Amino acid sequence: MQLGQYPPPRHTVAHLSDPHLLAGGAKQYGVVDTEIGLALALARIARLDPLPHALVLTGDLADKAEPAAYARLRELVEPLAHELGAEVVWVMGNHDERASYAAELFGAEAPDEQTQDRVHDVAGLRIVSLDTSVPGYHHGEITDDQLAWLADALATPAPYGTLLAMHHPPIPIPMMPAAEVIELYDQHRLAEVLDGTDVRAILGGHFHYSTYSTFAGIPVSVASATCYTSDPAPLARFVSGVDGHQAMTMVHLYDDRVVHTIVPVDEAQEVSGFPSDVRAQVAAMSPDERRELLSRKDSPLYTGELTIPGAI
Repeated sequence: MQLGQYPPPRHTVAHLSDPHLLAGGAKQYGVVDTEIGLALALARIARLDPLPHALVLTGDLADKAEPAAYARLRELVEPLAHELGAEVVWVMGNHDERASYAAELFGAEAPDEQTQDRVHDVAGLRIVSLDTSVPGYHHGEITDDQLAWLADALATPAPYGTLLAMHHPPIPIPMMPAAEVIELYDQHRLAEVLDGTDVRAILGGHFHYSTYSTFAGIPVSVASATCYTSDPAPLARFVSGVDGHQAMTMVHLYDDRVVHTIVPVDEAQEVSGFPSDVRAQVAAMSPDERRELLSRKDSPLYTGELTIPGAI
């Protein structure tokens, strides 16, 4: 249903990050049930309109890289993706380990030095999963071989452009300086490769809060975590992780722009709204009727002369 000036998006992507799943239902820091946050996010995705063409999870998929945690991740994510007809794009994070990541998610063997970089074609939209992890460390790096691989992958433009998905976002971190120690190193080398390519947006995680910037002229969107989040304005704390405000990001790609929307994973108390059947009634109106009912400040909808069952 188009009520405004823009057509529907050509592609829709659900961007989730940092689920940090643990095996056997263990709780993160003894408190956070990481499975709940991911399950809530997936439940929200299932009711969206339009539904996503891809689910992109930008790293730290398993908190301790346990094989059973990756298996549980697949049990939660893949049935929904199959039901939606959506592609799943896994991305390596600093908490992931290449051997178990490759074995459990792709049925492949991978030594520590073998980076997990892959290209996905989603109805003409290219999504590149770039492994920025460093074995034994939490900061990010991109090797010379990876940069050459990426340049080759991007040499030919995709029909609808490219999304670059990576765990360590190549942006400043003014709200959490502690994370600068574990940021992506030598970012200028990536910028040189991306210059002049068809990359339309960069998707990242790692920080556990939503933030935005640009890199080499490309929009960067960092999704919050579905496990615990980082408080960007803590009181008398150098770093503060909190069990609240978990969110994901919906990415809508149009021919000439990309829209990013933060979606909280949990419900909140509704204080105003209309029931879903109103949508069909609004769609049946002419543009002028819709404007007069929904835009005019003195319309009967706002003066109380018109009541709608189920409205708040």
